[in-house]
Amino acid sequence: MPAPDPGFEQRTRESFARQNAMTTLGANLEMIEPGRVVIGMAHSPALTQQHGFLHAGMLAAALDSACGYAAFTLMPAGSGVLTIEFKINLLAPARGPRFTLVGQVTKAGRTISVVDGQAFEQDEQGARKLIATMTATMMTVVGRDDVRH
Repeated sequence: MPAPDPGFEQRTRESFARQNAMTTLGANLEMIEPGRVVIGMAHSPALTQQHGFLHAGMLAAALDSACGYAAFTLMPAGSGVLTIEFKINLLAPARGPRFTLVGQVTKAGRTISVVDGQAFEQDEQGARKLIATMTATMMTVVGRDDVRH
């Protein structure tokens, strides 16, 4: 993996803070390391589908952000990150009450990076269960005013 920009953590926090979608989901950054990001999120009735489970689209959005920001930690200062594609496997209903979303860079490239994600639920007793996996392709964007870092 490439050596990260020394300011990667602050840069990642500032970018994440501009994501209104993550604010809406109640998602927050719990850990930032070079090539790895952990996002935490609580179950909310406002984000559920008809059976009371966290809606798959909400889970996918949060896991996409974990993957994107994992890639972003290894990108040069001044660059932005955009998702090119992702595939999600929904393994179990997302009941909560807490969720942990982990993005881990598998292959960091100069322009394209591949990231694997895992979503876990944590029940009231603290037991964790894997509920989804994701493989995502992220693009490093430079020189575009409409894609801020």
